[in-house]
Parts: sequence; structure tokens; C-alpha cells
Amino acid sequence: MTAMASASDGMVSADGIEFFVRARGQGRPVVIINGLGGLAEMLEPVESLLSASARTIAVELPGGGRSPTPRRPLSISALGKVTNALLDELGLEQVDVLGFSLGGIVAQQLAHEAPTRIRRLALAGTACGWGSVPGSLESLALMAMPFRFHSRTLYERTATLLGPADRELMLRLPNLSEARLEHPPPLLGYAYQLTAGALWSSLTWLPSVRVPTLVLSGEEDRLVPAANGVQLARLLPESRLHVLPGEGHLFVCDPESRSLPLLADFFSSRTLARSHAWKSGTEVSDDEMVTAAFAAAGGAQPHRALSDAYRRFVQRTSGADV
Repeated sequence: MTAMASASDGMVSADGIEFFVRARGQGRPVVIINGLGGLAEMLEPVESLLSASARTIAVELPGGGRSPTPRRPLSISALGKVTNALLDELGLEQVDVLGFSLGGIVAQQLAHEAPTRIRRLALAGTACGWGSVPGSLESLALMAMPFRFHSRTLYERTATLLGPADRELMLRLPNLSEARLEHPPPLLGYAYQLTAGALWSSLTWLPSVRVPTLVLSGEEDRLVPAANGVQLARLLPESRLHVLPGEGHLFVCDPESRSLPLLADFFSSRTLARSHAWKSGTEVSDDEMVTAAFAAAGGAQPHRALSDAYRRFVQRTSGADV
């Protein structure tokens, strides 16, 4: 890991794009890709646990956290390519990857672009994009208000739009709010990231990704409903699913989350056969499980109807169950 050898925090340039990168620990590299406008500090609980036995590299995506806004919008495909270039710049030949929320979308794209580069993949609180179940109207409204991170008053007044599980977490851990308010995402950079995620889908090609993948979803996630985790686990040929009871979207930010020991075990086990996280996870091999999960899920309209229509179109044209 050449570029970060002398400093644990810093800016790294890849293909002309600047990333803020934070490294901790020693051992096999685990790349942690943050969510929409996110900061490395928000994922400190999972970073601290994983860095006890690995070299964690927390990445803030361009236009979020301390990573500068690029001069032009980057699609998810472009973000996958430039993240791959970042691994080149860091001197990392093969890595494990944890992608959270929007970072999980970029992680899927990276696995598609460079599958041999990833030994194991964990997808937390994420979805396949178009063809998935959208969040509630309240959660989508919250995502559309990045300016709330620039105003403490507005931030506090809009906290009621969070789901109960995430609201309880933010009240229990006020440092999460302080981190967001101290380093608010640039409005243009946030818009770039939001637009890139809104225009993307892995539905047509995800079954070709054969990287062993642990899928984690919060049962009470109002932004990325848990039905999306069921769908991801069905689409990915080598995957296991854990739906976390009582947990919301921000579960990887919670030091008490059930996801943390699962992730530590998954990445540190010498083989999948020795991994409790893998062996205890659900193998989604039945299309009926996806159908039932989607039927029970909500999702804001008209987003839900449009996404369902796209999924049916892919099913008809590909002949696959998605």
C-alpha cells in the first residue's frame, strides 16, 4: 500500500479524481466505501472492529465528506472505474470490500468491472437500483434535502422523517449528527452522487458477479427496504443474507449492531466453510422468497410502479427471474 504508507489520513488522486482516504490497522486490506455524502467517522464502529485484524481503507466518494466535488458528474460506472484506479494508486492487488448504501452500489459496479480484484464482498443497506423497492416517501424526501446538513436547526427539525430505528440511533449517538454537521457534503457533489445512483441498475448483470457476497439489511430500514437485500441475495450466485431485526438503515454506524461481528467473522475467516456469518446466513435460492418480500414491502409511488415495470421488462427480455 504505497500511497498511504506514511499517513493514515489523506487525499489520494486517481485518474484526476481526488479521494479522501483513511487507513487503520494492519493485515489483509478491507476497503470500506461510504454512503451518500458520507464521512469516514460515521462508519467508525465497523472500521474500529475490522481494523483489529485487517488494514481498513475507508473511502469517501467524490463530492461527499472531504472528497472534493469533481469537475463533471460521474456515473456509477465511472465511479466503479475510478475506484478501481484508486486501488491501483494505493498499490492494492486484491481486497475485501464493504459497501454501504450508495457505497454498496459502487461496490457492485467495482465487482462487475474488476471481479478478480475482490476476494470477498459485503453489501450493507443497499439495492440493485432500478428494479428494486424504493424507500418510503419520508425517507426519499430526507435524501432530497442535503442543505439540512448545513443548518443545525433544519437538521434537527427534519429528524422526525427518519425511521424509528434510525432516529433512536441518532439520539443515542449524537456524535453521528455532529460529524455530519461538521463536514456537510457540498451541495453540487451531493447532487452528482444522488443523480448517479438514481440512474443506475445492476439488475441485468448482477447474476454474472461470482464474488462471495454477504448481504446485510436492516429489518426496519425505511430508505432501502429489507426486500432489496432478499433480491440481491437471489441475484448473486454466491451469497448469503442476514436481515437484522429491529435495525434501520444506519446499522453499520451502530457499535451495538448485530452486523459488526458478522462482518468481522466474514472477512477474517480463512475459508467460507469456517465463517459463522456465511454458514448462518440465508441462501436465497427460491424466487418465491423475493416475491413475498416485495409483496410485503411498501415503497413511495410512483417510484415503486416505475421500478416494478422495469423489473418486469428485464424479466421478459432476459427470460430470467429477477
